[in-house]
Amino acid sequence: MYGEGRLIDPNKLAHIFVSPRKRAGRTWEIFVEEGGLNDSAKVERTEDIREWEYGDYEGKLTKEIRVLRKERGLDKEKEWDIWRDGCEGGESPKDVETRLDDLIGRIKAIQNPVLEKGGSGDVVVVAHGHILRAFVKRWLQCRLDYPLSMMLEPGGVGGLSYEHGSIEQPAVMIGMSYPSTK
Repeated sequence: MYGEGRLIDPNKLAHIFVSPRKRAGRTWEIFVEEGGLNDSAKVERTEDIREWEYGDYEGKLTKEIRVLRKERGLDKEKEWDIWRDGCEGGESPKDVETRLDDLIGRIKAIQNPVLEKGGSGDVVVVAHGHILRAFVKRWLQCRLDYPLSMMLEPGGVGGLSYEHGSIEQPAVMIGMSYPSTK
């Protein structure tokens, strides 16, 4: 999956953004240990890709949050949905959109000059479940409450790109091929 000539090729990496949270940091360490990635000058730990701040809902399951909100007199017409309602004492969807849009702007600023020259300036983002799903939605220029169901495997790799090599046409890569190990 990573290494020279693989999906994540160290020779093509322009930048790596890593959440400052421990789990993401450990995932990055495994990448380095097993994939031979060691260019620390390209690695940036940033709060922009930290997990969604759950506030009062930290450590609670969705069903527990819904019960709690009903007890507080909330959600009389619709059940709670993080993508629409956010988290009491934590982040709103707008808060998350704003910080992800800033990060996406930075990624485009890194990639645009490389794409204009026909090169490859891959960016890796190492983070967490909710925030990565939110990241994909914002990459595609969707609001967070847009009904786009996604599943992410822990430690899995997803691919985002641009249609026709145009920075103005963000896309999700589906059906990535694994290069030969020969």
